[in-house]
Amino acid sequence: MPTTTSIRIDQTLYNQAKADAAAEHRTIAGQIEFWAKVGRAALDNPDLPVSFVAESLASMAEAREDATSFVPRSRAQ
Repeated sequence: MPTTTSIRIDQTLYNQAKADAAAEHRTIAGQIEFWAKVGRAALDNPDLPVSFVAESLASMAEAREDATSFVPRSRAQ
């Protein structure tokens, strides 16, 4: 079981996380964790756009049964 740690954050950041968490169906802690993962991955991969990093992490979190198979345009006809 993961352990938790309490931290202090700015009220504005908390409010932004609360709003984004509701829109993304995450907990506030989950939203802040997601932002931290995106930031870390973006720093580790400075050649990639942040939006690509965020979308990649979000897609990796989706259940496999909810995923849509990739079909190249040449075969999609």
